[in-house]
Amino acid sequence: MNNNIVAIVGRPNVGKSTLFNRLIQRREAIVDSVSGVTRDRNYGKSEWNGKEFSVIDTGGYVRGSDDVFEGEIRKQVELAIDEADVIIFVVDVEEGITPMDETVAKLLRKVTKPVLLAVNKVDNAMREKDAIEFYNLGLGDYYTFASISGSGTGDLLDALIDAFPEKPEVEVKEDLPRFAVVGRPNAGKSSFINALIGQDRYIVTDIAGTTRDAIDTKFDRFGFEFNLVDTAGIRRKAKVKEDLEFYSVMRSVRAIEHADICILVIDATRGFEGQDQSIFWLAEKNRKGVVILVNKWDLVEKDTMSTRDYEEKIKKELMPFTDVPILFVSALTKQRLLKALEATVQVFENRKQRIATSKFNEYMLKVIEAYPPPATKGKYVKIKYCMQLPTQTPQFVFFANMPQYVKEPYKRYLENKIRENWDFAGVPIDIYIREK
Repeated sequence: MNNNIVAIVGRPNVGKSTLFNRLIQRREAIVDSVSGVTRDRNYGKSEWNGKEFSVIDTGGYVRGSDDVFEGEIRKQVELAIDEADVIIFVVDVEEGITPMDETVAKLLRKVTKPVLLAVNKVDNAMREKDAIEFYNLGLGDYYTFASISGSGTGDLLDALIDAFPEKPEVEVKEDLPRFAVVGRPNAGKSSFINALIGQDRYIVTDIAGTTRDAIDTKFDRFGFEFNLVDTAGIRRKAKVKEDLEFYSVMRSVRAIEHADICILVIDATRGFEGQDQSIFWLAEKNRKGVVILVNKWDLVEKDTMSTRDYEEKIKKELMPFTDVPILFVSALTKQRLLKALEATVQVFENRKQRIATSKFNEYMLKVIEAYPPPATKGKYVKIKYCMQLPTQTPQFVFFANMPQYVKEPYKRYLENKIRENWDFAGVPIDIYIREK
C-alpha cells in the first residue's frame, strides 16, 4: 500500500529521461508511463528486487528557453523535495560541475530525505576517474552509470531500494471502497469535500498514513459508506507555485495508487486543461475507475446546448476511453452532489462486476461471428471461446488460433461491444488475445 515516489531531478540534457525510460521498462510488472497533453513520458511504475515504486521524471515538465530553465528547475526540485521519498540527482561527467548543478546541489544539501547523486555517461575507466570531482557538490558518495547502455544502474537501484523510508502499515477497513478526490489546484476539491461532509462533520475516523500520505476520512451519510481520500489537504506549501502541472501530478500519484475510484474535479470556468488530462491518464493507466465532476457550473453562462457541448469537448480529449460519467456540479450551491456520489458508487460496482462465462460466450461469439477479425496475409483468425479473468479490474481473454494477427482496432471493437451490453462506465477494460 505504501508506495514510494522517486523523483529524478537535474538540469536539462544530463540524461534524466533516458534513465527514467530505463527504470520503467526494467520489468514486465511495469505499467505504461502516463501521458499528458504533449504525451510526454513523465510518470511510470518500476520494480526492483520485489519492491515497487513510482518514478517521476521532472525533465518532461520543464519547458521554455535556456533563460527560463533555471527558475523552472528550481521549482521542480523544490516540489520533488516536498513530495518524493527519494531524490535521484543526475549530473553529466562529460560536462563536469556546472553553475546550474551547484544551484540544484545547494537546494538538496538542506534536505533530510535521501538524495542519490548519479553521475551519467561513465562508460570507461577514464571517466570513472573524472567523476571524482562530483564530491565537490557536498552530497557525499555518488553512483556512476551510463543510462544508454544501462551499466551501473543495478548498483544505483540497489542503493535506491535501501534508501526507501520505513513506512508504518496503514490499516484500512478493506471492505470499504476508497474514493480519491483529485484535480488541479483551485478546482474546488476542498469545497467539494466540505460540502459532502457538511458542517456537522459526520466523520467516524481519520486514518492518517505518514504526514505526506493522503488522509482517509470515513464517510457514512445519505446511505453511502466509503473512505474518502483527500488530496486537497495534503501539506500545502506557500512557496509552491500553485499552477504547476508537476505539482498536481505529484500530489495525485499517491492518492490515485491507493484508491479504487478517482473523482476528478475540474474547474468549469477553465475547461478541461492539460493538468486535468495528465491526472485522468494517471488514473486510467493505474486501472482505476473515474468520475469527472465539472465544478463551479453555477458560474458558467449557459444556453440550451451548454452541458452537451461541454461534455463532447471533454470526451474528445479522452479518446479512445470515452465511456466515463461526466457530471456538472457546484460545491458552493451543493447542486447535484448526491448524483455525483451515486455515479461514483455505480462506477465502483461496475469495476467489480463479474460476467458468467456462459453468458459472455453466448453474446460475444455472436458478435464475433457477425464481424470476425480481418484476414491477414490470407490467414483467417478464429475465436472460439472467451471469458472474464478473475482479477481486481475488468480483464477479458479471447482464445484464437492466431492471436498475433488480432490488432488494436479489433480489440477496441470487442471492448465497445462489451460496453454496449454490460455497464462498465468509468472503468478501464483490458482485452487479451491468447492462443487457444
